[in-house]
Amino acid sequence: MALYNTIIKFIVLHICLLTFSFPLFSADVAVASIEDDSALRVSIRDSWLTKNLSEVLRNRSFIHTLPGGISVQVRAERRDNEVLVILARERNGVYTGWAQGSWIYFRNLNTGAPERIRIFLRSDPMAYVQFRPLGNDKTQLDVVVQGAYIVRGLPLGLPFNRLLSLPVEEVLAAAGGRFPRRYFDPDPQMYRDVRAFVGKVRSALPSLTFRDDGVLDENNRYVFIETLEGQTGTPGLNCSGFAKWIVDGVLRPVTGRRLDIGALKVPASPRTSSLAANYEDQDALFGLDWTRNLALEAARALRSPSFATLENVEVRQGTFAALVDRRGERAAVRNYPAFLLNAGFSIEGLQPLLYTLAVNEPGYLYLAAVSRERASALPLRQYYHVAVLVPYFSEYGVFQVAVFESAEETNLAGFIGRHPRGMVNLVRIPVEGIFDP
Repeated sequence: MALYNTIIKFIVLHICLLTFSFPLFSADVAVASIEDDSALRVSIRDSWLTKNLSEVLRNRSFIHTLPGGISVQVRAERRDNEVLVILARERNGVYTGWAQGSWIYFRNLNTGAPERIRIFLRSDPMAYVQFRPLGNDKTQLDVVVQGAYIVRGLPLGLPFNRLLSLPVEEVLAAAGGRFPRRYFDPDPQMYRDVRAFVGKVRSALPSLTFRDDGVLDENNRYVFIETLEGQTGTPGLNCSGFAKWIVDGVLRPVTGRRLDIGALKVPASPRTSSLAANYEDQDALFGLDWTRNLALEAARALRSPSFATLENVEVRQGTFAALVDRRGERAAVRNYPAFLLNAGFSIEGLQPLLYTLAVNEPGYLYLAAVSRERASALPLRQYYHVAVLVPYFSEYGVFQVAVFESAEETNLAGFIGRHPRGMVNLVRIPVEGIFDP
């Protein structure tokens, strides 16, 4: 229970801190460089890993130092209907159980049967590999990143009991190319331009003010999006105008101009159905068109005119189909729906989605158009908010998401929490560190 409570508390802290760039830990090493602890596991196999559980729980914890100097605390804990034997690596003076290289063996409290082995390949309780028995002579592999199953139930030709003593790299090698190592080995140097961009946006934010329907036009005048009339009083930007301000800051150093508002308001793709026409009558798709057009303009300027298609700028491929559901007493597995055209992805999977995007395509910001279905006779989808999401890794390899919306910086946990049951459509824009709004 102590480990469970520790993990839950960290998950809350981890999500809240995604906005800020400072090291929770010293930098992790590459997965292949994690010091092997298989000799330690061999030495405790009879007394900790295969012994009767009542005796295991009476064992006293102890500290073992690996040849490379890393300290490991061996301890047993009872959690619900399981007993955990934890080889917790020391990091910054504590033995959390999820520091990089930590190894946990789960057994059923009532039967003593093995249930799974969990290994943390990064110092993050939401990023681990997990092995479960599959019959008498095989094992199945799960890969979990930011609460999403990147791989689930992959069969390996190794008996589960061999994993108690095998080196971790040898076990991972059994999966070959099917183990997505890249999600545990991000290169912080690849995100230098993105980190510089985030810093420049942050430094410019104090000069901005929120104003309903506010935007800067191509002549640097504060106007209203709907009427294009000039603003009086304190000028400002709404969520859509603020997204344009950021994209203008990316494009203007290249093109020498700001984007035309009129071109951003037109439908970004043909509407053919009567239902879609109903949407347009209510201006329901404005946020979707606005973000798509911003991304298309960026693709033309920063890539090429031929690249400026929705298929290229819109995020349509997810990398996972299931989430770890921690809403109950015990974690469960819940299916995660695939991309839905003109809606995007469910917001509940946004954090792992951004993580996988940051790994697979470093160097992008994402415009998010948030929608939900309206209560009406027809299932109308209303796009009602726009935000700018910038996923990256800090210089210490810690995953971060800068969230900019409505002329200020917020955080990912707050963004997700304000839009329960929402859908998020994402479009990508390249970032090269230059920003001049």
